[in-house]
This record gives sequence, structure tokens and C-alpha cells, in this order.
Amino acid sequence: MSKRDWLTEQFEAHRGRLRGVAYRMVGSLGEADDAVQEAWLHVSRAGTDGVQNLGGWLTTVVARVCLDMLRARKSRREEPLEETAPAPPARHSPTRDPEQEALLAESVGLALLVVLDKLTAAERIAFVLHDLFAVPFEEIAPILNRTPAAARQLASRARRRVQGAPSPPDPDHARQRGLVEAFLAALRAGDLEGLVAVLDPDFRVRADSASRAAGTSGEARGARAWAQQALRYARGAQFVQLALVEGDVGLIMAPRGRLARALRFRFAHGKIAEMEIIGDPAVLRHLDLSLLPAAGADALTGN
Repeated sequence: MSKRDWLTEQFEAHRGRLRGVAYRMVGSLGEADDAVQEAWLHVSRAGTDGVQNLGGWLTTVVARVCLDMLRARKSRREEPLEETAPAPPARHSPTRDPEQEALLAESVGLALLVVLDKLTAAERIAFVLHDLFAVPFEEIAPILNRTPAAARQLASRARRRVQGAPSPPDPDHARQRGLVEAFLAALRAGDLEGLVAVLDPDFRVRADSASRAAGTSGEARGARAWAQQALRYARGAQFVQLALVEGDVGLIMAPRGRLARALRFRFAHGKIAEMEIIGDPAVLRHLDLSLLPAAGADALTGN
């Protein structure tokens, strides 16, 4: 077996893991595939002389490619592949199937992808490599051009953003969560009376222009009238999850891990009095979001 054939075989053996690393960093299956392919181009040019831990070395190569992609995401331009660069065998080339991407996103955790997108590029790399793939900070530091201590701080800061800063149990948050969980359960079950029961009779909904169909009103009032209308279009509730939105219990809609909507609530007299639906990407990017642990492990409940 030639050295090139051996390298191709070894790279293909690691492709699945590298793809998982890249997906968690860039949040897109297409970009993850691009990152892995770009990593192959680097590897095929550089060779592996002197490399003792091939899997770890390939992970750092993919991480550097992903870091460049994250930093350049807003103004990225496509670079053509060199015609002379060797490509791995076609039979191993991954397909970019929306269903496959949905399954991969589900395995990662939709809400996790949403919150990862709120991190800086360096925070995301440090957190994903260390917390999700157990890469030592001594190996992460050169990728980020930081010291190991600085890389550790980046991962720690990212961890707080992802998990939510620890805080004493908040009775208001506990009540909010109970209402929002009942709201979501009623939507998913198509339960009109259950939905109306958690809404103030004068319930008000406001939706920005990105969240509503063209020509429709951005505001509605009345619990029952809105609930009847909402249940007709409740299929999207399967993509909705609980999160802290600007410090209060709310909902995010993230099909395949892409933040599409955030729902903010105002509570009054033990009911949901108002809901704001946010779909403007510019606003979504600046929302303060954090994950809510599963019930039973939730700090908000004090258990």
C-alpha cells in the first residue's frame, strides 16, 4: 500500500468523528462537510511525518479550519479547491440530506446548538474541544493562539453561557416554568381548554414582521380566539423547547438546531398575559439565551 493510500484509509477511518467535531463547531452539516474536506486538503499536502497521535492531530486540523470559518462567517467567500489536490474515494463522500442533518442535530441537542451559536469563535472552539471531546487545554491553546490558562478561561466562560450561571432557586422562575410547560404541552396535544386555562382572558400576542405571513396583523388579543387559531398551526411545536430568554422562562423554536423564533412571555396574576414572537435574525443574534436543565435536575426548582 502506498503512503497516499494509507493516509486516505486512515483519514476515512476518522471521518465520522471529525464530522461530528466540525458539526458541533459550525452548526451546519454542509459547512461541517466543507471543513472536513478542507482538512483533508491540508493533511494531504502536509503529510503525517512526526505525528504520533493521528486522531488528535486530525482533530486539531479540523478545529483550525472551523475556527477560520467561524471568524469569517459574516464575510466568507468560497475558495475553489485546487484541481491537483487528491480527494478521498467517492464511495465515502457524505451526502447532505436534510433528514440526515435533522438526525445529527437531534443527537447533538437542538438547544445546545442554538446556545453554541451565541458564543464567540474562540469560546466555541475551546468548549467543544474540551467539554465535548476531552481535548486537553495544552492542545487547544495553540489552535487559539492562547496560553492553556486562557483557553481554560474561554471554556469556563462558554460553559456558564451554555449551562446558565448557577443561582439560588427563584420562585418566580419556577411558576413561570410551570405555566410555559403547560402552555407547550397543550399546544403539542391540541388541547384547547388546557391552552386557554394558562392564558389571561385578555391575552395579547405581538409578532415581528419576520414571524408572520405577509399582509397579516402583528398583534392579536383574546385567549380563546388566539388559542383556536394557534392549534391549527401547532405542528411546529415539536421543534419548540424551553429556555431562558433574556432572563425569563420562554421558548425557542430551532428546527435542525437553527434558531428561527424566540418566544418571550409576560406573566400576570398567575397566567400568561402576553407573548412576543421574535423572528428577526438581527434581534435573535443579540438575545441572551441559556439552556434550562431537564425537570428534576433543574436548579430553578431547587431539586
